[in-house]
Amino acid sequence: MPVYSIIVGSGKYIPELIQKNENFYNRRFVNEKGLKIEKPVEDIVRKFQEITDIEERRYLSPELNTSDMAYFAAKEALETSKIDPETLDYIIVAHNFGDILHNNIKSDMVPTLASRVKHKLQIANSDCVAYDLPFGCPGWVQGVIQANYFIKSGDAKRVLIIGSENLSRIADPHDIDSMIYSDGAGAVILEAIVSEKPVGILCHKTRTDTLNEAHFLKMDISYHPEFEDNTLFMKMNGRKLYEYALNTVPTLVKETIDKSGVALSKIKKVLIHQANAKMDEAILQRLFKLYGEKLQDSSAIMPMTISKLGNNSVATVPILYDMIMKGELTGHQIESGDHIVFTSVGAGMNINAFVYLVP
Repeated sequence: MPVYSIIVGSGKYIPELIQKNENFYNRRFVNEKGLKIEKPVEDIVRKFQEITDIEERRYLSPELNTSDMAYFAAKEALETSKIDPETLDYIIVAHNFGDILHNNIKSDMVPTLASRVKHKLQIANSDCVAYDLPFGCPGWVQGVIQANYFIKSGDAKRVLIIGSENLSRIADPHDIDSMIYSDGAGAVILEAIVSEKPVGILCHKTRTDTLNEAHFLKMDISYHPEFEDNTLFMKMNGRKLYEYALNTVPTLVKETIDKSGVALSKIKKVLIHQANAKMDEAILQRLFKLYGEKLQDSSAIMPMTISKLGNNSVATVPILYDMIMKGELTGHQIESGDHIVFTSVGAGMNINAFVYLVP
């Protein structure tokens, strides 16, 4: 009988430090040319909230790091699933910047974060392979796709996939976009199941566009001409990113749904990466338009956390899933028999999605 991959446990870590929009009122924002933006900061922040819907975000405490968040999320996922950590075949940690000390903004990726998590979990099994996956914001979704390949091939029975990111420490304090970024971690355990009927991950699709899009997100020095050193911060071309996402994500998601053979009307939830609420709304509307349908109310099908949690990159989608599964997102439930789309877009430029049938 066919082998499928199902989620048997999930966990998350949401940092305790709340950074409200008002906390940015003392910032001096400059544009990409290094010129001070003359608008009152309060107006800049207000306009930012109108566009993104972000009211506040979470920042990691100084004594913690990205691998700590990954460990916390993994530990909760293991507790939820009630499985023995020694039975894990793979640990995949999606991230993009490794561990970053709060007072030393340099990426630390040796050993891998996955090895650090395995060490913290005290797993002795040497056949449990731990590796990292840098793939932009879609890293966690891609980790699930890779884990599904391992399970389908017979190479694995249980895989722990974690998305953990600390964006607050690589954000240029003089860049308006710094208000988007936040920190967090989410994790799931994928397990093999033998079933006559399709269940779990039904299909997936990934694309990478680099001909003209490779540098929409990149690392560069501060916009402020008098910044103290040449520290590299994450930079993005917001307008280009917005256009790219609207023109490509709906198409990829449609191709994935079509590949699954599931009707659009059967899709109960779309768990999408969140960097801009208006952009996600437009993506979902365009998806329905591709099917010749009009979406009346996106709030029922597309749960959102961005207003309170901001954009925590690879952690967004697994945190969303865990919150719903644990009844922490008002108005949203996931039940057996539901079809769910998981999708993300980000640096690369990369887009991916998979369709999941809840067992």
